[in-house]
Amino acid sequence: MELTLIVVLVIALALFFDFTNGFHDTANAMATPIATGALRPKVAVGLAAILNLIGAFLSTEVAKTISGGIIKEGDGGVLITPELIFAGLIGAIVWNMVTWLLGLPSSSSHALFGGLIGAALVGFGLQAIDFGVVLSKVILPAILAPLTAGLIAFAATRLAYSITRRSDGRPDGRDGFRYGQIFSSSLVALAHGTNDAQKTMGVITLTLISVGLQPVGTGPEFWVIVVCAVAIALGTYMGGWRIIKTLGTGLTDVKPAQGFAAETSTAATILASSHVGFALSTTQVASGSVIGSGLGRRGSKVRWRTAGRIGVGWLMTLPAAGTVGALAAVVAHLGVIGIMIDTIVGVVVIVGIFLWSRRNEVSHKNVVSEVAVAGRAVKIKPGSKSRKKAKL
Repeated sequence: MELTLIVVLVIALALFFDFTNGFHDTANAMATPIATGALRPKVAVGLAAILNLIGAFLSTEVAKTISGGIIKEGDGGVLITPELIFAGLIGAIVWNMVTWLLGLPSSSSHALFGGLIGAALVGFGLQAIDFGVVLSKVILPAILAPLTAGLIAFAATRLAYSITRRSDGRPDGRDGFRYGQIFSSSLVALAHGTNDAQKTMGVITLTLISVGLQPVGTGPEFWVIVVCAVAIALGTYMGGWRIIKTLGTGLTDVKPAQGFAAETSTAATILASSHVGFALSTTQVASGSVIGSGLGRRGSKVRWRTAGRIGVGWLMTLPAAGTVGALAAVVAHLGVIGIMIDTIVGVVVIVGIFLWSRRNEVSHKNVVSEVAVAGRAVKIKPGSKSRKKAKL
């Protein structure tokens, strides 16, 4: 009876993490089209939610990496318990909520990995972790993916402005990229579903394996895929406006051509990584693409102070989530009582963060940048001097 209750609580918490993953990472796909005015905020998050739902059904390679890679379970390894998985999820969710409050586009993926690793270290020590998998499929992609996406975005932005050079001085000469952004941002949302929804599928699968309800080495059941897809889609529809504002306007002033280049490079990087099972951070990829596109447009300025804050958040994610996961694991060792204590403390922290966020609320009403508003409001008369100086 106790085991069944714990498994149910773990699955429920995993789905809540999936929900937070959705609203935390909506910015990856929709920050730039919202910033340029290509899509209205509510339309953008609705489209992202639908495509995240579809993307979750397209691949399960990343789920297999989590359920049968990072933590050694089964023959030759350890038998990780649902209590430790529960503790790891607590660490991931708390860090997601903290970075959401601060408006930092941190990695939900690394928060999950950090929480699980911290809990496993408390339960079994270093031998529980397959550091080869962590290095090859988590840490190296975390370093290479943003750099790769940034370089692609830089080159794509330079190419876009080179091709449309004759549009300089025409106030709407590059507005066609706004329509292109609808396609490219949709592709990012679809790619996000193929990568991030699977992480929760992997956690639930790992839980079922740990209690003997599923054979070691098997992938997620169909019902797991369905509930995880729905959870991340619902979270995506909530918006995550704080992080959308940071990614869309905090790093650089995004113009339509930049946005198109950034989204295309983000989607290409995520889809390629999902295909080979790299559980990378879509947030880091999207941030790298935005910075690369900012460097690629002549006259654009990258706000390196904001980029530095984001970078610090990236570095802190694994150890911070791991520390919270480890502390929660110490309490979870008490059994059902420990799980209930973790649950109560976790709920108090989450509700507290949410109430604190209400003091300075960011919503779809105030997330649109000045770039998007100006793009719709400013009209330049033919033949005026301003027309010659206009840049898009």
